[in-house]
Amino acid sequence: MHIVPAENALRIIGIELRTSNAEAMQTIPPHWQRFHEEGVLARIAGKLSDEVYAVYTHFENAGLNNDGIYSLIIGAPVSSAEPVPPGMTHAVLPACARAVFPVPQGRFDQVGPVWQTVWERHDLPKTFIAEVERYRADGQIDICIGLRHGASA
Repeated sequence: MHIVPAENALRIIGIELRTSNAEAMQTIPPHWQRFHEEGVLARIAGKLSDEVYAVYTHFENAGLNNDGIYSLIIGAPVSSAEPVPPGMTHAVLPACARAVFPVPQGRFDQVGPVWQTVWERHDLPKTFIAEVERYRADGQIDICIGLRHGASA
C-alpha cells in the first residue's frame, strides 16, 4: 500500500447496481457480466482512457462506514461535460489523497483478498465517499481508498 497525494476529482460514467456487503457475492458478479455483455465501455463517449473503474459510492452511511446499501458503478473516466447515456449514471471521485493497494497484475482472483486487507486497515482515515477498483489496460489492478484531508500513513 502507498499513499497518492490529493488528485483532481474524476467523473465516471457507467452502469449502477445498488447492493450491500451481505448481498455482494450474489449481486456483483452478474453486474460485471452485464457490463461485458452489454458492451458498456464501448457505449461511453468521450472516455479519458480505456481504464475500467468500479466505483463503490452513495453509501447509506456516507462519511461514516461502508455498512448498509451502496452503489457499485462500473464504467470509465470521462470529462466533466460528457452527457450520461440512457440507462447509465455517473459518479464523481472527489479530489483527495488515496491509499492505493495494488493487486498482483492480471490476478482478478486476488481482488477479494486485497479488499480483506483494506478492511483490516482501521488505522486509515477513510472517507467512505468513493472507493475504487481501477483496471488498467496493462492488466494492473489497484484498489484506491479516499482518505480524509491531511491524512498520511
